[in-house]
Amino acid sequence: MEPTEFLEKIYAESMELVGSDDKIKSDLDNAIENHLLEILGRSESAKAVITVILTSAVYKNLNPTQDIRNHQTSIPNGYSGRTFDSKFITPFLKSIKFPAMAESGWLTRSLEQKVPYDSNYSGAIRPDSLKTAFLETIDFIQKGKDIDKLLSFLFQGLIIQRNAQQIDLAKPLNLPIATIIDLLSKHFDTKYSAEGASRLPVLALYAAYQCLINETKRFEGKVLLPMESHTSADSRSGRIGDIDIVDEKERAFEAVEVKHGIPITAQLVKDAFEKFKTTQVNRYYLLSTANIDSTQADEINKEIERIKNIHGCHVIANGLTNSLKYYLLLLSDTSEFIENYVNSIEIDTALKYEHKKEWNNIISQM
Repeated sequence: MEPTEFLEKIYAESMELVGSDDKIKSDLDNAIENHLLEILGRSESAKAVITVILTSAVYKNLNPTQDIRNHQTSIPNGYSGRTFDSKFITPFLKSIKFPAMAESGWLTRSLEQKVPYDSNYSGAIRPDSLKTAFLETIDFIQKGKDIDKLLSFLFQGLIIQRNAQQIDLAKPLNLPIATIIDLLSKHFDTKYSAEGASRLPVLALYAAYQCLINETKRFEGKVLLPMESHTSADSRSGRIGDIDIVDEKERAFEAVEVKHGIPITAQLVKDAFEKFKTTQVNRYYLLSTANIDSTQADEINKEIERIKNIHGCHVIANGLTNSLKYYLLLLSDTSEFIENYVNSIEIDTALKYEHKKEWNNIISQM
């Protein structure tokens, strides 16, 4: 059986077992179930671990004689787990909206060590409970028994987690601007276990621009470009900011770069200039949730003036909250802003369940 065909079979069977329930159905030994629950519980913050586990289990099932602890060809009697993952496992995980790495679980330093995944494995998998669960599960897979049950357990757990993430998000109406800013600040600044929170301020600014593009004279005839992927590099995409607006001839008109928790410094202004110096962009906003480094205010202003003189672009360095307040004051209906922001939270692939759930928690405490 081909790897993708095998994955589709396990997935279909797991979907049928889950049904509308939220409990995993299994007769595995309690010890291995507990290890799998540890891995599932950290599937968003440790995507590489679950990717390597799934890769190892699928490969072992299809190639029973392979010692899957030898996960690289540079290890004696090894195989290329990374290649198998990149070709089959990660693309499949993405296709069914399971936690997945950008390319492969083997691109994580803690898992790419050129030594076997045995009890002496030196990779710094954290916390220790996850490392124990990982190595015990690899040992279970290597023994070659009940691999289909192990895969079913993991797939059922991931299906239940995915279904739980599909929650209805609150969209309150007619809120005062001060209340909106307070809600957004709390949403940005919550301490999350999973990555992705730095995307929230960008989505808020984008939601404001979705309103402004239709309401303000400055943007008549201009086009707000779609959001780029969180992992897209500006150098590859050709974009000069996190948010880009172009004119009628598709030339850069205005751009915004958003920093989360990083004070704006003169060096950040210089770095921004490197991104747009070959374009004729009219304005470039450099905004941060951490505001401006007050000790560098004079140096920042000098750099902004220098860029204005040699390029013509007006660089605006500011705190993100202050800019959001100003944008919201320009809007005829702040409810549309909330609608745009929540819609972005729902569909943005960089965000996880806890980011979405926290929005509802914050609204419920108003």
